[in-house]
Amino acid sequence: MSPRCFVIGHPIAHSRSPLIHGEWLRQYRLAGSYERVDVAPADLPAFIRQLRDGAFTGGNVTVPHKEAVMALVDEVSPAGRAIGAVNTLWREDGRIVADNSDVPGFLAHLDACVPGWQRQVGTVLVLGAGGAARGICYGLRSRGVERILIVNRSPARAEELAAALGNPLEARAWEERDRLVRKADLIVNTTALGMQGKPPLELDLSGLRPGTIVDDIVYAPLKTALLAEAERRGGRLVDGLGMLLHQAAPGFARWFGVTPEVTPALRALIEADILKT
Repeated sequence: MSPRCFVIGHPIAHSRSPLIHGEWLRQYRLAGSYERVDVAPADLPAFIRQLRDGAFTGGNVTVPHKEAVMALVDEVSPAGRAIGAVNTLWREDGRIVADNSDVPGFLAHLDACVPGWQRQVGTVLVLGAGGAARGICYGLRSRGVERILIVNRSPARAEELAAALGNPLEARAWEERDRLVRKADLIVNTTALGMQGKPPLELDLSGLRPGTIVDDIVYAPLKTALLAEAERRGGRLVDGLGMLLHQAAPGFARWFGVTPEVTPALRALIEADILKT
């Protein structure tokens, strides 16, 4: 029986995951399917029962289910537990396992864009303290980064994240962000600020040192105002689309048995779809 996979969320029509996985299925000539399924919060337990009963091989989870689904599965990976959210599910020996692929996705794209980045990064400035920030901070900590400074418009959330993951995380005031640009070797925007339809990210990059890595996980627009300004000032750019593509790979490997490549052709396909919107 061919693997049948999914992405669930509410709403879900905007998800580009079927385009990514569909292209990989075509490229590797694999039997199987990957579909969007709109699942309202009240219907999540029933959907997970379908997965348990074998209706699906596995799939992805997006907003608003990334936290709630953890109580419905049999095992959550260490990364998923530390982050407090998951996005990838699969069946294994009759059990449902959950993981968070945003961590390897973020790191794989950073590795691809700036090979050897760890040798130049001592201090990271992270903007935001939500679920994405938690995963990214977990990943940076796993790579041995010396200092991670978190700034968030709600200071309590930054403090909560720093307390949850511990050293080397430090919560700093949102008002300090412009000054902290000067200290950072890597700046990561994990907020939705700067996304199409959202308010702009107000960050003064006049203190940016040439060669500083600037990573924006927003991928619509493809080059955000933050990245455009960083480029003008000699920064090294890491965009959000690459993270989206790389985070999809671990799940595909689990469900279909082939570890896919993130190729220029795949990126061009998704770029074209983004530009249509």
